[in-house]
Amino acid sequence: MNTKEVREYKSNLKLTKEQREVLVGLLLGDGHLETQDNGRTYRLKVEHSISQKEYVDSLYELFQEWCPHGPTRRKRHIQFGTITSYGFYSYSSGSFRFYAQQFYQDRRRVIPSIIRKLLTPRSIAVWFMDDGSKKSKVHNTYIIHTHAFTKRELKIMCETLKKKFGIDAHIHRQYSVYRLYIMAQSARKFRGLVEPYIIPSMQYKLENTSPKSNGGV
Repeated sequence: MNTKEVREYKSNLKLTKEQREVLVGLLLGDGHLETQDNGRTYRLKVEHSISQKEYVDSLYELFQEWCPHGPTRRKRHIQFGTITSYGFYSYSSGSFRFYAQQFYQDRRRVIPSIIRKLLTPRSIAVWFMDDGSKKSKVHNTYIIHTHAFTKRELKIMCETLKKKFGIDAHIHRQYSVYRLYIMAQSARKFRGLVEPYIIPSMQYKLENTSPKSNGGV
């Protein structure tokens, strides 16, 4: 499509309820919103290890109409070898601006004060697929790695999980950063909340088993 056609095409795009819920989860996790015009429009960028190809493909399928092309692989050379990542990005659109304004302050990712209005079980599941796991083989509960957020922000999240979903969570300090720890008495409720939205290749995060290979290189 030429530039005019792209503009007309994008003007007709609207985020669905499911897309908005997933977007919130991605912005709590590993997704990014980037601007190329000083905040007038933003584009969504999703990138993971090639081992999580099935997860990225599921996200692309949801946002496919927003994207100029499908997911691609990217190789990066590091000191001890090569890392292959896999991801996609969307068109730039003003539809993402509200979420960028909520989740970014001074270029830093934040948990917004209105998270209680935005957070849904699907959002939590996406966040968990990005950054969560079972605590260990002997601990029947879950953690979410929340290193990007401050203790004050995580207190807001704990209050939200308790008041909106009845889930007790605790902030656990790990060196100079924090993790969100689902209390053991809420582990079953947490699992029941997110499991309907966890894709098959991510079920290992609920079980604390090794991920199955998807044939990625």
